[in-house]
Amino acid sequence: MIIDLNYYYDPKPNKYPYPEYTDKHFLDVNTFRGYVFDKDYPYIDYSKSFRFKKWVVRVLLVCIVFPMTRIKLGLKIVGRKNIKRNSALLSNGAITVCNHVHMWDYICVMKAIRPHKPYLLSWNKNINGKDGPLVRLVGGIPIPENDESATIAYFKAIKKMLNDRGWLHIYPEGSMWDYYRPIRPFKRGAAFFAVTFDKPLIPLAISYRKPGWVRRKIFKQIALLTLHIGEPLLKNKQLSPKEQEEDLLIRAHASMCDMVGIYPNESIYPPIFNNTRRVDY
Repeated sequence: MIIDLNYYYDPKPNKYPYPEYTDKHFLDVNTFRGYVFDKDYPYIDYSKSFRFKKWVVRVLLVCIVFPMTRIKLGLKIVGRKNIKRNSALLSNGAITVCNHVHMWDYICVMKAIRPHKPYLLSWNKNINGKDGPLVRLVGGIPIPENDESATIAYFKAIKKMLNDRGWLHIYPEGSMWDYYRPIRPFKRGAAFFAVTFDKPLIPLAISYRKPGWVRRKIFKQIALLTLHIGEPLLKNKQLSPKEQEEDLLIRAHASMCDMVGIYPNESIYPPIFNNTRRVDY
């Protein structure tokens, strides 16, 4: 395969202090809202008032924000045919995964898989931060920590949503690193839900293009984004559940690497999973 180096551009944004561990957040979030994510928290809010607010936000996204992604990010979407031609397979819901490399990349995901309206597993600090209400209104589901009863309630909410043919988006790398090119190691959550609820797993991946002179010099733009949509992946029912999870993650990771022109060498790249979280690219 001949790789177009401009298409698979590496922005090398040295100004970002990437952490030592591949799943650690490098941006600090000021949490002040005081939400408690316990067993009584509405992880998915079905109230009429909340659903109306979600509808309003969706209209604004489609009419204003989605078009802005082309202006702000230079967004190109490749592979929407993989969703359209698998519409029957995906009609009962799906799980999507993507590398997490920009504050707006979930908006890019929502635009790419429209008209489907996904929910999003979110770091609970994001819900308690300044953008918390907006994250909730675009489908954010906070992940509870250190509370078994809360985790059970959270799991039940996701189970109901997926059984109702909903879509769920997960960032398997576990954190956002702005403009980072390699696909980092994956956590098992996305594959766990895909295997447990027998849903297709759709790999998405973001690569970069070099901005033109005006975007670089005038608007200080680091890179333009291309979002790739891969073929849906199904669990291998010949394997045990744990083996199904690992197999699914391996194939999703490989598909994402392939879409963005990264071909890992096992001797220099870290494992696909977070067995070790060291960064050593």
